[in-house]
Amino acid sequence: MGNGQVTSSVPSEFTGKHVTVAGLGVSGVPAATVLQGLGAHVTVVNDGDDERARAQAAQLEALGVTVRLGDGATLPEGTELIVTAPGWKPTKPLFTAAGQAGVPVWGDVELAWRLRGLDGRKAAPWLAVTGTNGKTTTVQMLASILKAAGLRTAAVGNIGVSLLDAVTGEEEYDVLAVELSSYQLHWAPSLRAHSAAVLNLAPDHLDWHGSMEAYAADKGRIYEGNQVACVYNVADRATEDLVRAADVEEGCRAVGFTLGTPGPSQLGVVEGLLVDRAFVEDRHKNAQELAEVADVNPPAPHNIANALAAAGLARAFGVPAAAVRDGLRAFTPDAHRIAHVADVDGVAYVDDSKATNTHATEASLAAYESIVWIAGGLAKGATFDELVAGAAKRLRGAVLIGADRALIREALARHAPEVPVVDLDRTDTGAMIQAVQEARRLARPGDTVLLAPACASMDMFTNYNQRGDAFAQAVRELGA
Repeated sequence: MGNGQVTSSVPSEFTGKHVTVAGLGVSGVPAATVLQGLGAHVTVVNDGDDERARAQAAQLEALGVTVRLGDGATLPEGTELIVTAPGWKPTKPLFTAAGQAGVPVWGDVELAWRLRGLDGRKAAPWLAVTGTNGKTTTVQMLASILKAAGLRTAAVGNIGVSLLDAVTGEEEYDVLAVELSSYQLHWAPSLRAHSAAVLNLAPDHLDWHGSMEAYAADKGRIYEGNQVACVYNVADRATEDLVRAADVEEGCRAVGFTLGTPGPSQLGVVEGLLVDRAFVEDRHKNAQELAEVADVNPPAPHNIANALAAAGLARAFGVPAAAVRDGLRAFTPDAHRIAHVADVDGVAYVDDSKATNTHATEASLAAYESIVWIAGGLAKGATFDELVAGAAKRLRGAVLIGADRALIREALARHAPEVPVVDLDRTDTGAMIQAVQEARRLARPGDTVLLAPACASMDMFTNYNQRGDAFAQAVRELGA
């Protein structure tokens, strides 16, 4: 579909309906375009009125869409439905007004769900993934496994490919691997996946959701109405609690994944093998080998957990064991996710710039035995005591950068006072070169210099990609 208008030969429930789209951007523009093509009267409201917003507005106005820039608070008169960008907080005045007027609010995921099977085409089932960390990697692994089984699929949702494009475009799919954020799930009341997984739960986006309980409840929506399997993390009791609370279809099963030996109805690890005791005959006695741990790239513990979750969803869809192995072997992780950059003088340099919170960094630190840790940036309200206490015995040294590095330095002083710390009092982008040089000085052969900042990057860099690129470039200059 892209930015083209979608029209349907089938009478639409949206024909003549007054729909307000809240927010431009990656979800708002496709939503407005699709709805206009289905015969709705579409008004877009947007808080911002910058150059990019004006360009997007001009594009939509050419299609007949009404756009109001700089006014995202007022409910347009006659609105019968709001379709919102996922990032808009539920507390915004627009939604308060909608509630008072009895106007339903959907997200782009809800809209995509309701548009499946447009023009009588087959509605592809959804295999859905959420969690605080690991969503993108797991969905990409899942898509790779499904493709290895010969299925027409795509990794879609919060991963960068619009779900609306996937369900209204010309290409037809057998099944979709869908990444969903807590924001998207909040606004998707009627979503009913074939099978779904919650990978983990840790405090995140609490300013948006208001509490950990509300955040967990929105994550748990992914299990509602599941048909075949609710996949959960045995090591994270909160994910199993969400399964227990879910209202699922008769016969839907709880399927756990674990880094240990799996029990019945679980996937796990036995002597270097990924094994399935959930989707086999007589699961109390039998297990099916799926792949070797070495087939997972990289074979860090949390990434093995991602692979098991992906395998669980694929097996729930009936994928054979050989396709799990082939799909995992074919999978290449995105840049800046535990990416091995180089070995210099017997020291490994690893870029995990994507570890922007403490939960992701905890998993990254657990993957290596002796670490010189490069950390810091914007803490986003996080605290670091638990993280540092858990990793203290693995730390050879630490190099701290960024605006909130003092928070990490203080946690190191409390919980790992013997670990040497270099505190770089500079926030220019060149600080990464000095950080890598200082890490090299602290490291010994056999160590890993790990960029796992536990913080956001925007104090020094455009995003985590630029931060990871700066680290990789600094490492390459070491070996030059």
